[in-house]
Amino acid sequence: MNIIFAGVGGQGVVLAGKILMEAAKNAGFFVKESKIHGMAQRGGSVDCHIRYGENIHSPLIPKGTADYVVSFETLELMRKLDYVSPNGKVIVNMMQINPTTVETGSAVYPSDLSDWLDKNITNCIKINSEAALEEVGSKKVINILMLGVLSKYLELKQEDWEKAISSSIKEKFVEMNLKAFKLGQEL
Repeated sequence: MNIIFAGVGGQGVVLAGKILMEAAKNAGFFVKESKIHGMAQRGGSVDCHIRYGENIHSPLIPKGTADYVVSFETLELMRKLDYVSPNGKVIVNMMQINPTTVETGSAVYPSDLSDWLDKNITNCIKINSEAALEEVGSKKVINILMLGVLSKYLELKQEDWEKAISSSIKEKFVEMNLKAFKLGQEL
């Protein structure tokens, strides 16, 4: 299984990858990971490649072979579309986070991304996370919410996910994150 997480610094992309790795290990799979932070601390692009299965040789997912690209922000998905396999799925949070170039006025955020996705991506699952994040009480759990959405398509057991979340999150935040995960499964 080849899965790419994409987002911007501060959205928990690397943590989402860690949790998926743990869940896959809990299920008995061999796992490899590669992550790119770039200018993550300044809101720049972050992506994480996770590969799991019986025999994985490389952590990097070749272009055109990703089973899933999970993007926590719409524009970041556009940077990863060339990784999606012909039968792959795209899961995208329709949240807009302006890059620095938009914030400074030297670029404009594309206004037609939703329509473009509808017309050009066959297996696209668009998520509106706003209400679910309000219910949880924190925007910081977008990564866990998106893992919940992804979990519906993977053959990993609920207990593998819950164990991975519980072991990867500080104890005082586990309950909130498990709630976010379950709300993601309902989206």
